[in-house]
Amino acid sequence: MAKGLRILSLFTENRPTWRVSDIAPAVGMPPPTVYLVVMTLTAGGYPDHLAGGDYRPGAAVSTLGTAALASLDLVQVATPSCANLPTRPARRSTLRCSPQTGCSTWSGCATPIWSPPPSRSGRPLPAVHTSIDKLLLAYLDEDDLTSRIDTDSFAGNAGPNAKQTLDELRGELSRIRADGWALQDEELAFGLRSVAAPGRDACGAVIAGANIAVQARDWSARRIVSASSSHRSPRPASTSPTCSQPPSPDDSGRGGSRHSQR
Repeated sequence: MAKGLRILSLFTENRPTWRVSDIAPAVGMPPPTVYLVVMTLTAGGYPDHLAGGDYRPGAAVSTLGTAALASLDLVQVATPSCANLPTRPARRSTLRCSPQTGCSTWSGCATPIWSPPPSRSGRPLPAVHTSIDKLLLAYLDEDDLTSRIDTDSFAGNAGPNAKQTLDELRGELSRIRADGWALQDEELAFGLRSVAAPGRDACGAVIAGANIAVQARDWSARRIVSASSSHRSPRPASTSPTCSQPPSPDDSGRGGSRHSQR
């Protein structure tokens, strides 16, 4: 099995086809051994033998990969990519799951919404003041929203533009659904801004959010709004027969103002 996996790992996006004569030196095995392993793998449908003598990944490889991904939640899938993001003090990226996904893993830069990452003081960041949490809150139904957010959610220190009540926050959540992304404009702390965008499943429902935080001195709210609006992707139409529930609410038809541009 180890020999077969070593051979299959050679196939990449940059080099999707290999010949037996090239595989042998690449994996450090004798050509007869490579030939026997490749023949065994081919019989199982893992590589396909092309007319010119090359081999390429077969359908069985895709099935195996799909099964592996299906056994992981979104955080586990994203953690390796998060770990490889460049570390820049002025820009911090975060991925977080929606509470409705059941995702509960804390790993790397991926955290569940109900366990906000600690601030430098060790206390959790308030969900009502962060772009990624506001984004995820925007797609909860009213009962779920009110069960998670109360008066105490707005207590404590915050930035100069922080919302003070749930009624005030509801207007922001409506704009987030209409715009398809969320802005934190010095609501969490003075001098800090961030923008968050949703991750959707095949049915169009929001299951996660990703954000990036920047220093306000480098990024004005107007610049963030302009950049975010120009890169907004349309919500994909559902083609899955398993989608029995409608996608997350979209307020794009309700009117209302956009994010303030200051």
